[in-house]
Amino acid sequence: MGRLVAAIIAIAAAGLAVAARSSEAPRPAPRSAGAVTLTLPQLVGQHMVFAYDGLQPPPALRRRIARGEAAGVILFARNVRSSTQVRRVVRSLQAIERPRGLRAPLLVMADQEGGPVRRIPGAPARAAGDVQTAAQARADGLAAARTLRSAGVNMNLAPVADVARPGAALERERRIYSRSADAVASRAGAFTQGLHDGGVRATAKHFPGFGAASVNTDNAPARIDAPLETLRRVDLKPFAAQIAAGVDAIMVSTAVYGARDTRPAAFSSRWVTSELRGRMGFGGVVIADDLGTPAVRAYGSVGRRAVLAVRAGVDLPLFSMTYADGARAAAGLVAAARRGELPRAALRAQAARVLALRAKLPR
Repeated sequence: MGRLVAAIIAIAAAGLAVAARSSEAPRPAPRSAGAVTLTLPQLVGQHMVFAYDGLQPPPALRRRIARGEAAGVILFARNVRSSTQVRRVVRSLQAIERPRGLRAPLLVMADQEGGPVRRIPGAPARAAGDVQTAAQARADGLAAARTLRSAGVNMNLAPVADVARPGAALERERRIYSRSADAVASRAGAFTQGLHDGGVRATAKHFPGFGAASVNTDNAPARIDAPLETLRRVDLKPFAAQIAAGVDAIMVSTAVYGARDTRPAAFSSRWVTSELRGRMGFGGVVIADDLGTPAVRAYGSVGRRAVLAVRAGVDLPLFSMTYADGARAAAGLVAAARRGELPRAALRAQAARVLALRAKLPR
């Protein structure tokens, strides 16, 4: 662990030296040097969490992990037969030998909000919309952590920190704690604390707040035209509380928020870099909500969408449908970096944040 932490410090302080060579034959890092040398595909790989179909990851994903070109995987119901089966798969992935400096545990993500949104069989049975107190929310977070840890999952894409409005799509789905910003801040914060107490990292979503949307971006494009003052006073309040409590990651919505930008928040540096990182001071990992949904398909190919997100400041652009989508997204990022569209310094800073999070994961 000491060498891993030293490597991450070197990455953050001095930057990753990127070799512009093929991912199939990466040059070994000089053993005498303090810094870690990554190929460009390895550097891009620290931005990628891969989905896949079926109960077993494809051989191409295993080879990608072995090359050090993946930060982790994301699991859905289609990948799960039982907790035992998932745990065996995760152990096999974590055991894959990876290059020096990239041997921290892989991120293994799932949506385990509670109620109708549970990827791993088990707790919490209670949906966020049925939670009445912070104590209940904390108990649900701890229960979620136990369920996830039993399957080898180390990061939850929860809690939902959105503040509901009348007609909210996620309120209909029972995924929002309350229409009160204070209640959401308290309950979402307690859920995060329960996850942390149980040894699982948390992700607050969907920044800058998705509680006013009448349609889920999984199904169609969404636009929220609340004034910036309202968004900051109401919708951002739970996220500010999460940041103050040390949440590791924040997921950015793919809805459009006209108060700041005409582009979806996940493609907007005004939201990600200026608002979330600048004004609110968030230094953790920024994850894009699924970039394979109808909400953002009009913005170009899979590779182009990944570029737009990373250029806006997103560390992990998610594609939840297939492994092939993730592979195309990674290829798009490599190509954009080679033509100078993505600055290497920004890619290195983003990779350092992801590697620092991976270093905190239990082995």
